[in-house]
Amino acid sequence: MRNIAILASGTGTNAENIIKYFSNKNTAKVSLVLSNKRQAQVLKRAEANNIRTVFFERKEFYITGKVLRYLLLYKIDFIVLAGFLWLVPENIIEQYAGRIVNIHPALLPAYGGKGMYGETVYKAVIASHDKESGITIHYVNKSYDKGDIIFQTRCKVDPSDTPDSLAEKVHALEYLHYPKVIEGLVKKLPDFLVKGPEET
Repeated sequence: MRNIAILASGTGTNAENIIKYFSNKNTAKVSLVLSNKRQAQVLKRAEANNIRTVFFERKEFYITGKVLRYLLLYKIDFIVLAGFLWLVPENIIEQYAGRIVNIHPALLPAYGGKGMYGETVYKAVIASHDKESGITIHYVNKSYDKGDIIFQTRCKVDPSDTPDSLAEKVHALEYLHYPKVIEGLVKKLPDFLVKGPEET
């Protein structure tokens, strides 16, 4: 049984969907939900599902290494970003190389990069009169939305779509595909080997 950690900053609908998906699986379970926002709804959703939660501040993420220590303490094998808006620091990326994924609400490389999330993305897609949008699941590296693409799927953008109606289409794709893609990746994972201090 692999242990998954979710990093999230917002309401946590994707996180909760993933938690529930793995609640009756024997491949993996969500063991930890971490957020950089103390009042984030995702923490309440996780607690309601009996998942351990951790709030962390910027210095604990980027300077002291406390977040990485939490991940190692709870024997996390795989990290999922679900509406998490900070760049993942180098020490976590190196320790969990090939084991961190993110979902983006558009077809990367279009509409990616810093500041491109949520409603901003939907507005940009509609303003460009694109005929389709979708989701991208990708590995996480040191740059926003630049990691290798794992999976994409598309939805139609109608002339009548608003940011809200496009968001509904994209969210439906996220809820359907993100847990399944995560499961497929987790099934192929080799055993997790913790790197020593000299390697990180």
